[in-house]
Amino acid sequence: MLNTFQQADHPALPKANADEAARQEFTKSFKGFIQSTLLPGLTPIYQTRVARQFEKEHGRAPADRRDIRNGMVGDIYFQHYAAANRIAQELLWESVNGSVDRQLPELIEQARALSASTKAQLVIPEGFTPPRYVTALDIHCMPGGYCSEVCEDDVSVGALYDRGVYLYSMGYTGPNNDDMGRSVVNYIKRHMPDFKPRRILDMGCTVGHSTLPYKELFPEAEVWGIDVGGPCVRYAHARAAGFGLEVNYAQMSAEETTFPDAHFDLVVSHILLHETSGKAMPKIFAEAHRVLAPGGLMIHADLPPFDLMDPFTQFILDNETWYNNEPFWGAMRDMDQIALAEKAGFDRADVKFDTAPMAVMEFAAAAEGYSQEASEAVAEREFTAGEFAPGGGWEVLIARKPLEKQMAA
Repeated sequence: MLNTFQQADHPALPKANADEAARQEFTKSFKGFIQSTLLPGLTPIYQTRVARQFEKEHGRAPADRRDIRNGMVGDIYFQHYAAANRIAQELLWESVNGSVDRQLPELIEQARALSASTKAQLVIPEGFTPPRYVTALDIHCMPGGYCSEVCEDDVSVGALYDRGVYLYSMGYTGPNNDDMGRSVVNYIKRHMPDFKPRRILDMGCTVGHSTLPYKELFPEAEVWGIDVGGPCVRYAHARAAGFGLEVNYAQMSAEETTFPDAHFDLVVSHILLHETSGKAMPKIFAEAHRVLAPGGLMIHADLPPFDLMDPFTQFILDNETWYNNEPFWGAMRDMDQIALAEKAGFDRADVKFDTAPMAVMEFAAAAEGYSQEASEAVAEREFTAGEFAPGGGWEVLIARKPLEKQMAA
C-alpha cells in the first residue's frame, strides 16, 4: 500500500543518500513533535499565566491577537516554541540542500531530457523581472527564494521546494505533494459534476505540484501553470513530464499575464495570495476576471480569514508573519476578499468561502478501512491551527464570472 505520509519518488526529484534521508526524516519528525507536543502547550500557558498577567498589568483582558502576542512574547515557554519552530524550518531546507547541491548537474540534465520528451510548452521570456515582494526576502526561509538562479537552465530552487515543502507539511501534502490541488479537484467533482473546463490556469504554481490533478480530472483540457520563478517552472515542466502529463508552464506574473481575454474556464491558485502583497492581490483578482470566460470559475485555495476564528487561534497562525519570512501572511487574512472579488467584476452573490476537505485525510481514513462516509467525516473536521496542523480542509474562495447576458444587464 502507498504510504500516505512518505513522498513518492518521481524522475525529477532529488535523490537522498542514507545520511541525507535520515536528516530529512528527522526534520519532518521534529516539526511533527512541535505541532503535536509543543503547540498544544501554548493554550494552558496563555490561559493560566499570560492572560492573567496581562489583565493584572493593563486592567483588562487581552482584546485581540496583538494583545495576546504582547503578553506571550515574554513567556519562556512561548520563546522555546518559537525558537524550535524557526530552527526546524531552517533545518529542513538545509537537509534538502545537500542533496540538491550534490547532484545539481544531473538534476539539470534530467530536467532537460524530461522537458524534451513532452509536447507541452515551456515559456521563459527574456528580461522578465519578478516582483519585489517575492525577491526581497527568502519566503518561508527557503534559501534563494523562488527566483534565484546559479547556472544555465537552473532548477535548484524547484528541486529544493519539491522536497522541502513536503517535509514542511509533515506529509500532509500527500505522496505527490499535490493535496491542495487534489482537494480542490475533489470539491469540483462533488459540487459541480457537470463543470467541464476546456482551459485551466494555475496562478503561482511553483513546481506545479497542485496543477497536475486538474490535468488528471480534465485530461482533454489545456492546462497552464505560471509562476514568477524561472527555475520553478523549468522544474515544473520536467516534473509533469516525469508523471506522464502534458501541462504547459510559463514564467509569468499572476498580476499581468499574456493570455487573451476570456481564455480560461477555470482559474485557480494554491497558497499564492498570502505570498503577494496588498497592491498585488486586487490586480490578481482583476486579472483572473479578465482571462475568465463568462460563467468561468475563480478558485483560490489559501488560508482562512482571521474573522472566521478566535483571537488566540489568530495569534497562533500569525506566528508565520513574525518568524517565518511571511510578511503578508497576517495582512492577507485581514483583507475583505469577497469585496476584492466584487471590485474585480464578480457578482457578490456568486462569491463565497467554503472548505475543500483534505484529500490526504480522506485517503488515510479510507486506507484504515473506514467507509467513505467515515472518511469524509474525518476530512471535514474543523480546521484547527497551523497551515498543516493538520485541520481537515483547505479554505477556498470561489467566484463565478457572470454570463454575458448578466454582464450586459
